[in-house]
Amino acid sequence: MTTFHAIHTERLILRPLRLDDREAVVRIQSDPETNRFNPDPPDVRQAGKQFEYWLSHWEEHGYGYFAVVEAATGEVAGVGGVQSKEMHDEQLVNLYYRFRPQSWGKGYATEMARAAVDWAERALPDRPVVISVALVNEPSRRVAEKLGFTPYLEEDYQGQRSTHYRRSLSTMVT
Repeated sequence: MTTFHAIHTERLILRPLRLDDREAVVRIQSDPETNRFNPDPPDVRQAGKQFEYWLSHWEEHGYGYFAVVEAATGEVAGVGGVQSKEMHDEQLVNLYYRFRPQSWGKGYATEMARAAVDWAERALPDRPVVISVALVNEPSRRVAEKLGFTPYLEEDYQGQRSTHYRRSLSTMVT
């Protein structure tokens, strides 16, 4: 089993989810504003179930989506990271993130995602890192491309037309 330990970036602490993160994560996950590109946004109950699943993924795999904490304030700014996923009969590592609206526009998604992908490529080198982004979600598409991900498949995914991106090391922008 792979084991993840906290990562410190310039402004963020990326650490395993804990039970006491539940309220902050559920608030972020169920906030209509953070779900503006999601055709079927989770309500509080569904967000709570997501949180429980993410905790169980940690227990089973030793890594998963983590709490994204602002180093300066100690507050949970978002949730994100990488988690095991099977798609089209292939074992992958899925990059995911969602931040509270007060944290938007600060470059946190790129900072967190870069650190998460770097970790995944070292710790899980046999699994491609992918990110699935709705075509209408231009901000997330820009983050994916900035991190060197390139489109490889477009399809209906989780209720909307989406592009699946794979990491291409040679195209990463720093």
